[in-house]
Amino acid sequence: MRIYLDHNATTPVRPDVIRLMTDIMGETGNASSVHADGQAALRRVEIARRQVGKALCARPEDVIFTGSGTEALNLALNSAVASAPAVTILHSAIEHEAVAATVQALGVPVEEIPVTPQGIADLGWLEDRLAHWDGDRDGRPVLALMLANNEIGTIQPVAGAVRLVRDRDGLAVVDAIQAAGKIPVDTASMGSDYTAISAHKYGGPQGAGALIANCNATVRRHLHGGGQEKMRRAGTLNVAGIAGLGLALEQSTAGLGNFAELAEIRDRMAAGLKAVAPDLQILGEGAQRLPNTLGLALAGWKGETQVMALDLAGFSISAGAACSSGKAHGSKIGNAVGLDKSTSLGFVRVSLGWNSTADQADAFVEAWSEAFRRACPASNTKTLNAVS
Repeated sequence: MRIYLDHNATTPVRPDVIRLMTDIMGETGNASSVHADGQAALRRVEIARRQVGKALCARPEDVIFTGSGTEALNLALNSAVASAPAVTILHSAIEHEAVAATVQALGVPVEEIPVTPQGIADLGWLEDRLAHWDGDRDGRPVLALMLANNEIGTIQPVAGAVRLVRDRDGLAVVDAIQAAGKIPVDTASMGSDYTAISAHKYGGPQGAGALIANCNATVRRHLHGGGQEKMRRAGTLNVAGIAGLGLALEQSTAGLGNFAELAEIRDRMAAGLKAVAPDLQILGEGAQRLPNTLGLALAGWKGETQVMALDLAGFSISAGAACSSGKAHGSKIGNAVGLDKSTSLGFVRVSLGWNSTADQADAFVEAWSEAFRRACPASNTKTLNAVS
């Protein structure tokens, strides 16, 4: 029996969500139609809109349903750029590609906020940069910052960063995709102009996301067609997916206390792994993190090799290293926090989920330890340089 420990990539759909979506897919009705069947579908959508608003401390009318978290972030960033004749985007060095690639494609000035060795956006740097901001030269500042890092789970100082940008009449785009349903997310207290979420990160379906755009935020749609979502996002609404998004968020928010208990399992896993490999680094250790996320880095034992070894043993985890044109690079987070290349290449992420158990975590520690001993029979990480 396989054990799935890659919940930050996607997590299983909750049983009640499957049942709800199955029922809806047995119904017929376009939520934009005025007849009874269409209005029944629209009621499903509006229930989800209220569920999202309640869970994230937002007005339901500020919720725009999208096809993914990536689309939500694209809509937010395009809208923020359209808010002023000139803007400069400030984003952290550890943002997801849904932000990093989008801001590059927008063709506006971009500056990168460095992170501390613990993987936290450096507010000191941001404060100093904004103190020297020249509106005529730099335009309007647009902050793009994730609430929780997808690789090591570190919680970012979003509220503080937003306040700094607000003082310069700036806008804030918050990527809450890894945070929603795992920790409390309060869009009102964060002060964000745009906040993106994605259903499949907390027990909803893949292919459903949402953007919360506050009442003062410009929204410039980039999908053109019909007048859905108050002319903010064209396209026939995915009624079943939206309903699943709303119910999953309602249930995961209600279960935040149980999810927080995963931190004890996460830390026990870390202790067990370090007992076998003392040189193993736990990235973000000591910082406030998502309770389910464990980022591991070990010099000399490549992340993709670890993933393959654990896959053969029946475990699903992910590697931070990516392959581009046949050339291996260290993980994004590893490079950002200053790891040397060998250690950065040795990064893997283990992420628990709403249905994970302590027994599964213990089994992973045992399997990883066995794979480590095979890779290095002496159980000494210093000899791992010969391991590919």
